[in-house]
Amino acid sequence: MTAQKWKIVFMGTPEFSVPALEALIYEEDVIAVYTQPDRPSGRGQKPTAPPIKVLAEKHKIPCYQPTRLKDTYEIQKLKSLAPDLIIVVAYGLFLPAEILNIPKHRCINIHPSLLPKYRGAAPMQWALIHGDAQTGVSIVYVTPKMDAGDILMQRTLSIREEDTLETLHDQLSKLGAKLLIKTVHELKKESLRPVPQDEKKVTLAPKLSKELSLIHWDQPAHEIFNLIRGTHPWPGTYTYVDQEPLKIHASKIMHESFQGTPGKIHTITKEGITVETGRGLLLLTEVQKPNKKKMSAWDFTKGNPLKKGEILGKKP
Repeated sequence: MTAQKWKIVFMGTPEFSVPALEALIYEEDVIAVYTQPDRPSGRGQKPTAPPIKVLAEKHKIPCYQPTRLKDTYEIQKLKSLAPDLIIVVAYGLFLPAEILNIPKHRCINIHPSLLPKYRGAAPMQWALIHGDAQTGVSIVYVTPKMDAGDILMQRTLSIREEDTLETLHDQLSKLGAKLLIKTVHELKKESLRPVPQDEKKVTLAPKLSKELSLIHWDQPAHEIFNLIRGTHPWPGTYTYVDQEPLKIHASKIMHESFQGTPGKIHTITKEGITVETGRGLLLLTEVQKPNKKKMSAWDFTKGNPLKKGEILGKKP
């Protein structure tokens, strides 16, 4: 016997949320979508709809874009919808306690980490920056304290050396969508036993800042490699060439035990610019000068003569 579909209110904004909403539209009765207001985007700064709004409109689902949810009007509107469940996926607005009590089966959230590790806004980025071997997704109850609710389900995902924030984002968003549907099915069967998070094991994943961006060549190659992939595309990483900033978009670890002079150009080939670090060699493959397009490191050297032995990172 097929279980009755639940009335779902979905709250999400960016591309990460899209697979979850797509899966819910197929499986459940999504009665309303909440997303952030349209924002200026692109060179012309034209108002652009969030990906979740585009998907909701495609399926003719009512879509609301309040700037905050604390207003009495917004709370009453949610009450009138009488949802069985509210699902939050990278929404970006705080849910007041009064809203958490509206759905019959509470509010749940997809978080892209293995909670209680990496509570906060940038769990995928910090997993890469720290060089973690695995990460995952957690489905938790939403509580007034961010990402602190009891865990309903979790799934792990291995992080490969070739993974970037883009590939990790896509894998976790799809994994989260699959796990969400399974979680809803298990909630209907009342078979889940929520597990409180161990507060002693909590680590935080705050928003990234530009203070992270400057490469320190005295660090090991693998740490610089992880910083580059974890901060791309924002805030990105950079070094100095002839006292001018050069943004580094991509790199590869070439030799982890090499001992040389941090920041020294070891070789220049068609593969890129190999730089000596505190321990190991790092190959820079994609770079960008200020106000210029991204290019291969080899193409950069054609218009910006560099010499073997030159030291990168010298500030103006």
